[in-house]
Amino acid sequence: MAFDLYQHVTDTIIASIEAGTPAWRKPWTGNAGGAIFPRRANGEPYRGINVLMLWLTATEKGYRAAHWFTYRQAQEAGGQVRKGEKSATVVKYGTFERDDESGENSRKIPYLKAYRVFNAEQIDGLPAEFYGTPADAPRDLGTTADRALDAFFAATGAEIRTSDDPRAYYNPVEDFIHMPPIATFHRVGGYYATLAHEATHWTGHESRLDRLGRFTDRKAYAFEELIAEIGNCMVCASLGLTPDFDQSAAYVGSWLRALQDDKRAIFKAATEAQKAADLLLATNSAIAAKERAAA
Repeated sequence: MAFDLYQHVTDTIIASIEAGTPAWRKPWTGNAGGAIFPRRANGEPYRGINVLMLWLTATEKGYRAAHWFTYRQAQEAGGQVRKGEKSATVVKYGTFERDDESGENSRKIPYLKAYRVFNAEQIDGLPAEFYGTPADAPRDLGTTADRALDAFFAATGAEIRTSDDPRAYYNPVEDFIHMPPIATFHRVGGYYATLAHEATHWTGHESRLDRLGRFTDRKAYAFEELIAEIGNCMVCASLGLTPDFDQSAAYVGSWLRALQDDKRAIFKAATEAQKAADLLLATNSAIAAKERAAA
């Protein structure tokens, strides 16, 4: 039987959910409070499904180094993978052209290819900067609002309303996010992590990524929650926050059914979550660039 990469990745994610440790739930180790975004040998961040797969491996093995190398890349960087070390699977998307029977027309055919990588902690002899823990310490926000995080969410352009209503939610009809007062949260960090979840929903409005209009039934609603939870974790990883997880067993059951019914569903969810995180982070990156240029 041919190796089915989509099924392999899906089965891995399903197993992690059933074990209560889905890839996006604990992508950090030790005492570090923020998630570590996995990076290629050249420093470029991984994206989409590869983030989840490498987070799973890092959690299982306790890796704290962010960089991952192919065997050849490790050698080119002056390192050597230790004997007996097992690699992690990542995937590469691509297309190839195929001619029709007449040979006059061609079309692009998508493909998915697996390749193997090793964490820096599995490799001896690399330059020192590839080892160790993340440079940024966990954010201890105490009991007061964080001006930098307030500025981050304000820069997204999302309308954020606050009232005594104890619910946090996104209203797609009126296009606003509702949050309870910060003072009602046990941790201020939990406030911003919850806000990141709702902001991920906000990106799906028809005027932005137009995702919500495509997910209309009950099954699609649970799928949107899966996107929001993964997107929340991606945003929190960039902000140095511990993601907030408050999903019911019903959602988890719906996620499992969706993944079991469609082996490509987790790829779709990770892709949509990456788009949402990109949108939320892009505005702030542009503002930061302007500030650096003006300095």
